[in-house]
Amino acid sequence: MADGLVIIPTFNEIENIEAITKTVFDLKKDFHVLVVDDNSPDGTADCVRTLQTEYPDRLFLEVRKEKSGLGTAYIHGFKWALERGYEYIFEMDADFSHRPADLSRLHRACLNGADVAVGSRYKKGVNVVNWPLARILLSYGASFYVKLITGMKVHDPTAGFVCYKRNVLETINLNNVRFIGYAFQIEMKYRAYLRKFKIEEVSIIFTDRVNGKSKMNSAIIREAIFGVIAMKFRSIFFKKSF
Repeated sequence: MADGLVIIPTFNEIENIEAITKTVFDLKKDFHVLVVDDNSPDGTADCVRTLQTEYPDRLFLEVRKEKSGLGTAYIHGFKWALERGYEYIFEMDADFSHRPADLSRLHRACLNGADVAVGSRYKKGVNVVNWPLARILLSYGASFYVKLITGMKVHDPTAGFVCYKRNVLETINLNNVRFIGYAFQIEMKYRAYLRKFKIEEVSIIFTDRVNGKSKMNSAIIREAIFGVIAMKFRSIFFKKSF
């Protein structure tokens, strides 16, 4: 059995899911893939079911009833992975903004001592391709804001390309994670940081999606801006349960 599981949350990713899955399986390291699909109306789950006939022991599918947020999709995937004994659990987007080849680099960072390996857009300058300047400034500014509020020394706290060692997810109370949008990425890293886990950033090149539509919206941005302060206060005043 492979020791690494790549979790890919999907909603309307029919244009990407076959290619991203096959690219992961073409890597030298044996990764398993779990697709957590939020009942995509475009047939993403059906595409995965067809692929499962080709990769019956490596590709897995969980279909949820409705679109319920990125964070809850990953929590669902984390619990699934822990129940099945995987040692390294990865987060990765379906749209090729994260290069599957970099999975091995994240895995290597954890083998070499990191508890959480983060595929970082900002460890060495700004490594983002095809984003408009306004979005780069928003993302980079959000990262600076999060570092200021939380005290984490992570250059890219909103990054969604991550490898967690099993014991990190076992230590964090996944039922207490509150954020469901992109701020979920901040909360997971912050909870790991408070528990003294070693977080290491691996510099990557992030390329904006070519196919499909971005899930970013104003509600997600508001959650990240105002939620981070609320999260910081909860970690101080409700330390035992955070």
